[in-house]
Amino acid sequence: MPKEFVLKHLELLALHKLNVFHWHLTEDQGWRIEIKKYPKLTSIGAFRKDSMTAPRTKDPAARKFAGRPHGGFYTQDDVREVVRYAADRGITVLPEIEMPGHAMAAIAAYPELGNTGKPIEVLTYWGITDHVLGVTDNVLRFFEDVFDEVLELFPSKFIHVGGDECPKTEWRNTPSAQERMKKEGLKNEDELQSWFIRHFDSWLAKRGRRLVGWDEILEGGLAPGATVMSWRGEEGGIAAAKAGHDVVMAPTKPTYMDYSHTELPTEPSGIGGYNSLEDVYAYQPVPKELSAAEAKHVLGAQGQIWTEYMPDPKRVEYMAWPRLVALAEVLWSPGETRNWADLQKRLATHLERLAILDVNYRGRFNPPD
Repeated sequence: MPKEFVLKHLELLALHKLNVFHWHLTEDQGWRIEIKKYPKLTSIGAFRKDSMTAPRTKDPAARKFAGRPHGGFYTQDDVREVVRYAADRGITVLPEIEMPGHAMAAIAAYPELGNTGKPIEVLTYWGITDHVLGVTDNVLRFFEDVFDEVLELFPSKFIHVGGDECPKTEWRNTPSAQERMKKEGLKNEDELQSWFIRHFDSWLAKRGRRLVGWDEILEGGLAPGATVMSWRGEEGGIAAAKAGHDVVMAPTKPTYMDYSHTELPTEPSGIGGYNSLEDVYAYQPVPKELSAAEAKHVLGAQGQIWTEYMPDPKRVEYMAWPRLVALAEVLWSPGETRNWADLQKRLATHLERLAILDVNYRGRFNPPD
């Protein structure tokens, strides 16, 4: 998405007192942040030959493509501008550098980061791939170098390392990964991923930062200082809070804004499933399974807007608003004051504000094509 849209989005977050912008900057399909020490991350990793289009499918034969290349990245000056613009509005920018899965763009740029050493291309379709980072010392050093530059750009206390959806197939079949497991006394590949995450937990802690990862980082044992972002339901967040770890609640139901607004076939294609405005407004961010002491580990909740099927900023706004209005009220207001009928009444006035700010919220126009 263009930098100008990111700045406009930050204005809207500030208007709704949403005070953290979690910026997902690297993926299988593209590396989006300039790293001076490793220029190929952007000269190669920031560009792909094509892009899969809706509808979503896991069947390779049924995939449809746009038929054109896609690419781009944010320079370090762009990042500084975004971070400063956010800070001026009371917003912390939380950067995410994905590892050890969802890293194909990095491996395409530097094949030695992978497990096979063979050249691969930046991924053109969405989903999960078996190509993941290797676990050799050179991979650790490479990403420490990346994080050196990231920490310089982002003052955020928390740094997100991904950790989700990491298939272990390559590690099972790679001698260097099996040697690492033996050397470190690890029972299985889940523990190997945990070892990898623990390395960066300790590395970040020494620099006064805290690691955040998606709830898969619980598998194989959680790094001591890690904060868990619970997306596959609330179970991961509940388990982490009960074990004394901080958590951010981000369950697909109902905080994923890439899900459609309704079940109606007239809605633009989402990634699958739907979360209505009413679903978002009914959300309780602190799970009832937690005691008062455990609940203190819930730092907050977060709305996710993955843009695979959103070709431009207008579509992003259509998917985000007004559901983010409802989420902001859920996160900043006591549960007992919530009233769905009252929200609908107040929202009518608030949508006029969004229209004046040129926000393409759902309901303002017909759905985009």
